[in-house]
Amino acid sequence: MDPLGAPSRFVDVDSLPSWTDAYEVKQLDSHQNPVGKAQVDVRSPFPYRKDINEKIVLWKGDVALLNCTAIVNTSNESLTDKNPVSESIFMHAGPDLKDELQKLKGCRTGEAKLTKGFNLAARFIIHTVGPKYKSRYRTAAESSLYSCYRNVLQLAKEQAMCSVGFCVINSLKRCYPLEDATHIALRTVRRFLEIHGETLEKVVFAVSELEEATYQKLLPLYFPRSLEEEIQSLPYLPADIGNAEGEPVVPERQIRIMEKPGVPDDASDEEGLEADLSFIGSHAFARMEGDVDKQRRLILQGQLSEAALQKQHQRNYNRWLCQARAEDLSDIASLKALYQTGVDNCGRTVMVVVGRNIPVTLIDMEKALLYFIHVMDHIAVKEYVLVYFHTLTNDYNQLDTNFLKKLYDVVDAKYKRNLKALYFVHPTFRSKVSAWFFTTFTVSGLKDKIHYVESLQQLFAAIPPEQIDLPPFVLEYDARENGPYYSSYPPSPDL
Repeated sequence: MDPLGAPSRFVDVDSLPSWTDAYEVKQLDSHQNPVGKAQVDVRSPFPYRKDINEKIVLWKGDVALLNCTAIVNTSNESLTDKNPVSESIFMHAGPDLKDELQKLKGCRTGEAKLTKGFNLAARFIIHTVGPKYKSRYRTAAESSLYSCYRNVLQLAKEQAMCSVGFCVINSLKRCYPLEDATHIALRTVRRFLEIHGETLEKVVFAVSELEEATYQKLLPLYFPRSLEEEIQSLPYLPADIGNAEGEPVVPERQIRIMEKPGVPDDASDEEGLEADLSFIGSHAFARMEGDVDKQRRLILQGQLSEAALQKQHQRNYNRWLCQARAEDLSDIASLKALYQTGVDNCGRTVMVVVGRNIPVTLIDMEKALLYFIHVMDHIAVKEYVLVYFHTLTNDYNQLDTNFLKKLYDVVDAKYKRNLKALYFVHPTFRSKVSAWFFTTFTVSGLKDKIHYVESLQQLFAAIPPEQIDLPPFVLEYDARENGPYYSSYPPSPDL
């Protein structure tokens, strides 16, 4: 303990500038490269979120000195590692920490275990074990390091902690490349805060002088502090940005084994689907993925298991998602047919679809599908609602049922699971009939979620008017059909 009247050696996290504050102090000049309207439509998978940035702190210093609810210690499987972070934590926490660690009986790579903070300013210490890095086992190392950060955050959530101070988990003796590890750390924290942001008030990255430059360089990619910085950072994002939770996505690595090595392809083709493929991939390594052609044949015959079907569907969705992130979709974005607005009365994200803004006959509908996936992938990880404005929709704006069926079949299961309501605003009799046939005979599970809304007053009972950006023509139509009361709600100037 500090002598009475002596200044404390510990650092209060509330006194540290947030990532947003640091940006404002630095006064980055965004006026020299103004972002045009067309550029803004090409959004990063990590869009500018001021509320999330205010929770992030980058601090050069010793994590053991942070006055957080919990700090993170990086160690080995026996929790006896001697690295600068651990040694400082042990020194400041006192001898009781070693006694408590013996009761934990070690910690496996990727796991996180909790102890008290003892003489630290932090109430708890979360101990985790980072992977040993070897280039030949890179995929396993990435998954393990992700698990370290994810399990620490999950433990903090379960214990209702307000703040967490992270050291750099990948210690030097474990040989993990700093920049690669920093990508995983930042995107895992970003995705966690997107989903569970209400559970944490501060996340501090405590770095050394050697590590600070890398964090300064990569933080804007995952936590852009303005629209300008978001657009400027987009080209520097790596190709693999993980899934909706930041977890590394293992690309499809399939070993295609010929049925009869040395036999010309046309000779094999004559065998047909009934060829006996039982001996292919008989050893364990080949069975990791199985034979793709055999799986497709079994799908056609209805013999593939439900788990295998789900795995195949997830692969297909990941291909669509990768293509969506690589494609230039600015022409579709400029239509303003799909956008995120506020939240409903239950705090769920509200997504708006404007039917009249979809010129079905003039646009590439496959690109429209890609744009939907690009926008919705990070939204659908938690509960959301859709508002579809059918207002003044003409025949050339009508989405074909085949397209809707393809969309429904392509998207991940999280889209269907987390969609809690679909508000169908200003429906016509014909559109109601079409929707009934579609939800009855084409897709399942959607029928009970559709709510037909004849007026905006009914919509505002579920979504406050200040939480939804309304196209001007929707307001005008509703005022004409249901009275001028709603003209008091101003439309969004961008729509």
